[in-house]
Amino acid sequence: MAKLTHANVWRAIDRTANGHGLTASGLARGAGLDPTAFNKSKRLSPTRKPRWPSVETIAKVLNSVGDSIEDFVERLGDDGRGSRTQVRRARSRRGPRHR
Repeated sequence: MAKLTHANVWRAIDRTANGHGLTASGLARGAGLDPTAFNKSKRLSPTRKPRWPSVETIAKVLNSVGDSIEDFVERLGDDGRGSRTQVRRARSRRGPRHR
């Protein structure tokens, strides 16, 4: 299991965006956040101190795309290729199912 590090959390946010065909800006906008909230330049303070996204921010992101916390945790890893992530990506590329 991946460690909860600054780099891994931001990587998981980027992977969530990519997995849903969004940019980091589009993901932030869809979650009701400022479109620049996930800019790489804002991930460190001017003094180079890491800025972590809040639990509330992560919850807004996950709710906006319909992902679970388990999906997010799988994206924390170095490869980001957990089985749930692959299924979710495959589903999102096909588009809506028609019956």
